[in-house]
Amino acid sequence: MNPLAEPAARPEPIARDLPLIDLHRHLDGNVRLTTILDLARAYGIRLPADTVEGLRPYAQIQGVAASVMDFIARFELLKLICVDEDAVARIAEENVEDAACESIDYIELRCSPAFMGERYGLDPTRVLAAVCRGVQAGMKRYPVQAQIIGIMSRHMGEESCWRELEAAIALMGEGVVGIELAGDEANFPGTRFVEHFARARAAGLRITVHAGEAAGAWSVRQAIEELGAERIGHGVRAIEDPAVMQLLAERAIPLEVCPTSNVQTQTVSGYDTHPLPQLLRAGLCVTLNSDDPGISAIDLPHEYRVARDRLGLSAAELRTVQANALAAAFIDDERRAALLTTAQHRG
Repeated sequence: MNPLAEPAARPEPIARDLPLIDLHRHLDGNVRLTTILDLARAYGIRLPADTVEGLRPYAQIQGVAASVMDFIARFELLKLICVDEDAVARIAEENVEDAACESIDYIELRCSPAFMGERYGLDPTRVLAAVCRGVQAGMKRYPVQAQIIGIMSRHMGEESCWRELEAAIALMGEGVVGIELAGDEANFPGTRFVEHFARARAAGLRITVHAGEAAGAWSVRQAIEELGAERIGHGVRAIEDPAVMQLLAERAIPLEVCPTSNVQTQTVSGYDTHPLPQLLRAGLCVTLNSDDPGISAIDLPHEYRVARDRLGLSAAELRTVQANALAAAFIDDERRAALLTTAQHRG
């Protein structure tokens, strides 16, 4: 059986009277193939193919990747068209439109401005400002609420991460709400970034950290105890250590779980062995997210179908996961209540 086969068509397992929320989506991992072609033509960029189908093998995962870093390599084609701030703003605005097409009510879009701007030497603060501009434009056009999480790309080194952090702090009033650490988790442990997160917390940024994906449960513990993580990106390898599971439960730390991404990066061997059901049934605050839908060729409703049809979650469990996302969002109680009220009127 193909572990990534599309689940059979059935009614969407999404509660209409709860908001649909994605807390873990990389906007630079969600670039339309048509946009890549369009921007490449506009800027005279040579691509490995000049049609959508021709580009697909270069931009999307076919089956599974060799590793997390092999998965990340798919971003190189996407970085190729991040030529200037206008291109970045367009990508960000289209992410908001895509969220609207998925009936998402609230989304937290994340990106690494140094990573996005690396090929053309773009300043991280200006890149992140362009992202803010694009997201704001998207929210004016589409019925989606969105906030931005700045990423520090750990594999680009501590100095680059300082620049990304300062960019996030500078743009806190423009839609940036949090900071996180992503990239090569196995070779760049969080211990190298303790001071970065101390600075982030002091500035008032919310904290989420990729952990327990390419590295083991110890990485989840370190992210919580040393970096001050309020949420964990992925975190599925917490299942390897009951003590870490207990820590997550005691501190009510939400997990931003992305099943298809986990299969594609071989973080898990397949949907049938994915630990999401165990994590949820152990009482942890599990949320369901899309990660890099452009690279994975999925959307958020797909992940809910996967959770139902491949992971075996019941209707009640799916509802809990959806409610968990509302509780875990980096928003205040007033905004949380407003999202819920809107969904209940719709439902």
